[in-house]
Amino acid sequence: MNVHAEYILDENSNTRSVIIPYSEWREIVEELEELDDIKAYDQARHEANIEVIDFEQAVTDIKTGKIV
Repeated sequence: MNVHAEYILDENSNTRSVIIPYSEWREIVEELEELDDIKAYDQARHEANIEVIDFEQAVTDIKTGKIV
Protein backbone atom coordinates (compact mmCIF):
# COMPACT_ATOMS: atom_id res chain seq x y z
CA MET A 1 0.00 0.00 0.00
CA ASN A 2 1.38 3.39 -0.95
CA VAL A 3 0.51 6.25 1.36
CA HIS A 4 0.81 9.76 0.02
CA ALA A 5 1.19 11.64 3.27
CA GLU A 6 1.69 15.34 3.85
CA TYR A 7 3.10 16.38 7.20
CA ILE A 8 2.21 19.44 9.24
CA LEU A 9 5.13 20.71 11.30
CA ASP A 10 5.19 23.02 14.29
CA GLU A 11 7.51 26.03 14.66
CA ASN A 12 10.34 23.67 15.79
CA SER A 13 9.92 21.39 12.76
CA ASN A 14 8.35 18.63 14.86
CA THR A 15 5.72 16.58 13.05
CA ARG A 16 2.33 17.48 14.52
CA SER A 17 -0.18 16.01 12.05
CA VAL A 18 -0.47 13.96 8.88
CA ILE A 19 -2.82 14.50 5.98
CA ILE A 20 -3.56 11.59 3.64
CA PRO A 21 -6.09 11.18 0.84
CA TYR A 22 -9.45 9.88 2.06
CA SER A 23 -9.30 6.78 -0.15
CA GLU A 24 -6.01 5.80 1.46
CA TRP A 25 -7.49 6.42 4.93
CA ARG A 26 -10.41 4.08 4.13
CA GLU A 27 -7.94 1.40 3.01
CA ILE A 28 -5.99 1.75 6.25
CA VAL A 29 -9.19 1.49 8.32
CA GLU A 30 -10.27 -1.63 6.41
CA GLU A 31 -6.87 -3.24 7.01
CA LEU A 32 -7.05 -2.42 10.73
CA GLU A 33 -10.56 -3.88 10.97
CA GLU A 34 -9.38 -7.06 9.27
CA LEU A 35 -6.47 -7.33 11.70
CA ASP A 36 -8.89 -6.88 14.62
CA ASP A 37 -11.03 -9.70 13.23
CA ILE A 38 -8.00 -11.98 12.89
CA LYS A 39 -6.89 -11.19 16.45
CA ALA A 40 -10.41 -11.88 17.79
CA TYR A 41 -10.57 -15.19 15.89
CA ASP A 42 -7.15 -16.26 17.15
CA GLN A 43 -8.07 -15.32 20.72
CA ALA A 44 -11.40 -17.19 20.57
CA ARG A 45 -9.71 -20.26 19.08
CA HIS A 46 -7.07 -20.16 21.79
CA GLU A 47 -9.63 -19.79 24.58
CA ALA A 48 -11.79 -22.60 23.17
CA ASN A 49 -8.72 -24.83 22.73
CA ILE A 50 -9.94 -25.89 19.28
CA GLU A 51 -7.79 -28.24 17.22
CA VAL A 52 -7.17 -26.93 13.72
CA ILE A 53 -6.67 -29.26 10.75
CA ASP A 54 -5.88 -28.26 7.19
CA PHE A 55 -8.58 -28.12 4.54
CA GLU A 56 -7.48 -31.17 2.57
CA GLN A 57 -7.46 -33.30 5.73
CA ALA A 58 -10.94 -32.06 6.62
CA VAL A 59 -12.27 -33.01 3.18
CA THR A 60 -10.70 -36.47 3.46
CA ASP A 61 -12.16 -36.93 6.95
CA ILE A 62 -15.62 -35.91 5.76
CA LYS A 63 -15.48 -38.26 2.77
CA THR A 64 -14.37 -41.18 4.94
CA GLY A 65 -16.99 -40.49 7.60
CA LYS A 66 -14.57 -39.44 10.34
CA ILE A 67 -16.30 -36.04 10.48
CA VAL A 68 -20.04 -35.73 10.04
